[in-house]
Amino acid sequence: MAGYAVDPASAWPEPLDLATAPVPRYGTGSLADLLPAVTAGQGLAHAQPTSLELAPADRACVFLIDGLGWEVLRAHPDEAPFLTSLLGTSMNGTGRPMTAGFPSTTATSLASVGTGLPPGAHGLAGYTVQDPATGALMNQLRWYPWTDPHAWQPYPTVFQQAHAAGIHTCQVSAPDFERTPLTRIALSGGTFHGRLSGEDRMDLAAEQLAAGDRSLVYTYYSEVDGKGHRYGVDSDAWRGQLMYVDRLAERLAEQLPPRSALYITADHGMLDIPFDPESRVDFDEDWELRAGVRLLGGEGRCRHVYAHPGAADDVLAVWREVVGDRMWVAGREEAIAAGWFGPHVDDRVRSRIGDVVAAAHADMVIIASENEPRESAMVGMHGSMTPVEQLVPLLEVRT
Repeated sequence: MAGYAVDPASAWPEPLDLATAPVPRYGTGSLADLLPAVTAGQGLAHAQPTSLELAPADRACVFLIDGLGWEVLRAHPDEAPFLTSLLGTSMNGTGRPMTAGFPSTTATSLASVGTGLPPGAHGLAGYTVQDPATGALMNQLRWYPWTDPHAWQPYPTVFQQAHAAGIHTCQVSAPDFERTPLTRIALSGGTFHGRLSGEDRMDLAAEQLAAGDRSLVYTYYSEVDGKGHRYGVDSDAWRGQLMYVDRLAERLAEQLPPRSALYITADHGMLDIPFDPESRVDFDEDWELRAGVRLLGGEGRCRHVYAHPGAADDVLAVWREVVGDRMWVAGREEAIAAGWFGPHVDDRVRSRIGDVVAAAHADMVIIASENEPRESAMVGMHGSMTPVEQLVPLLEVRT
């Protein structure tokens, strides 16, 4: 229409205020605080301070259920009667959840659990991040392309420290995980025991817990997350896995030896994302989001965006314009200053973080249909800081 003009200032909705992003409770109640608090009760001192206090137990077992966030657990009491009965025990009997770290993704969370450090220190800052040495994306779950694991994450694990202090220490998990780089730098220390079935893992975890006067045992189950990604948390397949893992947790709890504490937790939660263009923004088909971008890292609900040299400010401005009303969009230094990755970010880690970091607030994702076809087809997603992704249980059983 002749004479009609759009005010540029009102053409896009206001971007989300970064101060509204719910930063994980590093140092007080995050996954990085769990093992330091557990082993402090066994007499192990830690250089990384935490104010999280747990009642001492000579024998401690951590059972981590991949993908079982606080909110999805609370929403399914019929499928998980045993776990639901423990909700009031969470976080020292307060009935509150703890938080994962940022991003709320498996590689980041397992490294936080195993090292007792936030992501800014251990350095596994996302699903895929830039390797500063090569400029290529590095998948930290599958460890591809290869890089030296101990250069990437140089700190000792809590399991290694506990083993050195004379605490009987082991991990009980799927055999395939024994020699993976992620296990080596995040979950190693003591002895690894590979068992295929969930029942065998629970039985062996209880046996190993009883094998020492002071024991630290870690066990893990992955398929709640797997079914959620493939079918969604509103599926019969996912509910079936929840029912199964509820029985596993009860089986382990019934076998605890004297002077034991069992902690049941998760690495993140999950939500289902609709298959429509508003909910799934396709980076590979969006020329505005692609402009000036050299690499797209992270995952759908938490993107690390790496700009071409000199383009970082423009990329930040465009991402804020296009998706800033649905995602917290921060420059690298803004995200670091806001504490998203912890109170301190090591120098070796800084350039792994995107020039722009975009974390979803709305029920949406940024997919990449051509370059990430498998991930883009997932139903259930996670990675950001919303409560459904960030909050995880810390359920407790004691003998």
